[in-house]
Amino acid sequence: MRILTLIFIFISLTQHGDAHGPDSCKQEGGLCRVGNCISGEYLAQYCFEPIILCCKSLTPPTSKS
Repeated sequence: MRILTLIFIFISLTQHGDAHGPDSCKQEGGLCRVGNCISGEYLAQYCFEPIILCCKSLTPPTSKS
């Protein structure tokens, strides 16, 4: 019975309308995190709503020459 519950939770998380997925987050320069974004980051979108967040840095990355 536990396995069915886990499958249901996984399916419901992946089918949510506001979830963009980890690939979309990485392409936009973010990282998927569980729970909260760390200091110096903000919530940009959700990888899997409402648990896994897509966090982006407050300061843009600098390119080294």
